Amino acid sequence: ARELAPMVGADADEAEQAARLAKADLSSEMVYEFPELQGLMGSYYAKEAGFSDAIAAAAKEHYAPLGPSDDVPTAPVSVAVALAEKIDKLTGFWAIDEKPTGSKDPFALRRAALGVIRVLVENELEISLFQVFEEVYFGSQEMLELREKLDASSLENQEISAIYDEYSAVFHQHDGTRIVDFLKKKFDAENEGLLARMEAAQVPIAEFEVLSTKYYGLIENLLSFLHDRLKVYLKDQGVRHDIIDACIAMEGNDDLTLLVKRAKALSETLKTDDGENLIQGFKRANNILTQAEQADGVEYSYGADVKFAETDEERDLFKALDAAEAKITPAMAAQDFTTAMSAMAALRGPIDAFFDAVQVNNDNAMVRRNRLNLLSRIRTICTSVADLTKIDG
Repeated sequence: ARELAPMVGADADEAEQAARLAKADLSSEMVYEFPELQGLMGSYYAKEAGFSDAIAAAAKEHYAPLGPSDDVPTAPVSVAVALAEKIDKLTGFWAIDEKPTGSKDPFALRRAALGVIRVLVENELEISLFQVFEEVYFGSQEMLELREKLDASSLENQEISAIYDEYSAVFHQHDGTRIVDFLKKKFDAENEGLLARMEAAQVPIAEFEVLSTKYYGLIENLLSFLHDRLKVYLKDQGVRHDIIDACIAMEGNDDLTLLVKRAKALSETLKTDDGENLIQGFKRANNILTQAEQADGVEYSYGADVKFAETDEERDLFKALDAAEAKITPAMAAQDFTTAMSAMAALRGPIDAFFDAVQVNNDNAMVRRNRLNLLSRIRTICTSVADLTKIDG
């Protein structure tokens, strides 16, 4: 709760104190006899004990939301404790491999996940859950004990700690790069024999690798679980599953608030004629390009030049792509998904006209290559907004 507090605009000391007191009423005879009063009694006891209204409210509100019609907490301290309680539950049960299976969910983990989603999205909180989960797992007792071993090794302690910290930071971005490979590639050129010296000093290389792999596996699996819950949440709001998949496939999918904004913007765009027809043009471009790349054994990803264009429709498409890119790039940087989607949908007309007038697989090899590279620009620009390959139809 203390670490989440600055992310949600709460006072860290107050959030920590609220979290320490939030479950205290469970030990009272009143709640023992009337379990439905949990939280409510906690708020009364906190007020009687002289704690602030924010702390008293958190005792009551941190359980919320308990159901789909239940309001989410909005007071910063209550939000910090509510998120902490649910994230602690999810990461803890994932760590001991107790996940919901089929219809069985004895610890209400699906409800906890939906609670995290609703608290974040309905309060419009932009938080990287990957980083939050990383803090949880890499601050665990297992990792703390391993760090003690690192500090006790006879090699330069600060050097070793820095290496492991850097490895942790890049591990998930490199498809699970093994730490031995990481050490060889990153450090052996400038620190001759470093790997051998680490092994001689009994630095726990293998142990760290196993633990890192375990933790990042848990994080990815937990995020996938949250994405599945998010699909249920958005489906009830009329957003199709394939649209959510197209947005989940993009970078930054651990920020659920931004993910929802992107999905809703794409959903609204695809309800328009331009948006719906753009998908057909995109899929046609992507299919032709993919088949050509597979047949030729090369990637057509650069080099499209307007000077090789032979028709007005080609030249118009070059201009349209330049104009779309000029709007989409800053809009995506500003997380203005509606503007980006609108600019993308405006490509529908030029793309349709291009396919009506132009044969991509021209007999002239240079013209064909230029047109395939032009299709690559369509794919690149459109998939910078969402992964349209996952859209049905």
